[in-house]
Amino acid sequence: MSSGHRTMTLFVTVILGMILVILGLSAGWPIWAWPTMAALLLVVGVVTHRILAPAPEAFPRALLAEPDLPEPVRQEHRVAHVALPSSVADYDFSFSATVRWLVLDAPEDAPYVNPAGLAVDAVLQRARVVTAQQPPHRSAFTQHQLDGALATMRTDSTGRIMAMAQDVVLSLPELDRERLAKLAGVRKDEDVWEHERNYERNKRTYLGDDVLKDTGSAVVWWLSRNETEVEGAVDRIGLLARLSAAANNDEVAPPFEHLVSVPSAPHMNGAARGHEPYDWQQAFGPGHTPAGNGSEPEPSVDSLLTWFGFSADDPDVVLFAERLVGLARVHGKSAAADEIRRRFAVDHADENEGDGPERPQSPEPDDSPDL
Repeated sequence: MSSGHRTMTLFVTVILGMILVILGLSAGWPIWAWPTMAALLLVVGVVTHRILAPAPEAFPRALLAEPDLPEPVRQEHRVAHVALPSSVADYDFSFSATVRWLVLDAPEDAPYVNPAGLAVDAVLQRARVVTAQQPPHRSAFTQHQLDGALATMRTDSTGRIMAMAQDVVLSLPELDRERLAKLAGVRKDEDVWEHERNYERNKRTYLGDDVLKDTGSAVVWWLSRNETEVEGAVDRIGLLARLSAAANNDEVAPPFEHLVSVPSAPHMNGAARGHEPYDWQQAFGPGHTPAGNGSEPEPSVDSLLTWFGFSADDPDVVLFAERLVGLARVHGKSAAADEIRRRFAVDHADENEGDGPERPQSPEPDDSPDL
């Protein structure tokens, strides 16, 4: 019986005895009742002891004690600066860690092994699987992955040991980090340049194949950007015609030639524009060649007017002659300008403001469209 059980039994018996004494004195019990009270008190104490006594143990406590087994002997080895491959060729990680292992039971006839070598090889093989899938610039992220992948004791391929690693350190050499930073900068610059080139190419395609495909498309495009300037669009038809022709390496379309400020001269070098050389004799008849090619005379103004489809009584002949005079003056052909002026009696008043009657003017572009 333990001391705790005895203390509890004594406590209950004393309390009960004091209660009976108080009751007996208060009630004035006779003398013969006091021995009976003492016997009752003794019975109560025995019953209380039996109630409070614990049940007997099925097995002795000595048999339940765990035997003292020897703790397994753990061994460890530090590896440092081992090259492990990354997902990019020629960029290897530098791996360092503390390798720990347990030697497993082996048959009596099993060969002797070097547990440290098996443990290090097992850890490196597990680490290699992780690093080979990661790019070299993510060494810090890969290190945390290795901390988790190598934190568990696992049996090696021979079944002789269990190995794990702790205190893992994974890094990339400084020179390789600098190279990767330079390559990353170059790739970013190339991406920006490629996007800019694609933007310029798309813009050229848009202007050449859509906006400046022909004069009508150019006019519609300009008008869509300046919806309230209809008259401005009309004034710029000639300039837009020249722009669309230049964008397509072609001549101005015949319906818009009269709106161009400088008409194409018949003696322009046709080979430079992708056409056959101009046939003067076919246009003006035999014996006519450009000036300066020999003793042949220049084509006459009458032949030129005939080629353009003007007749002698055409009301627009004088206006056309005035334009020829202006064109000859622009190109420094003063003699030809004087000859045309005398031939068609073109008034000199166009050179001085306020002199002579006002003549109709051809529409000239005042400025270029907003491209």
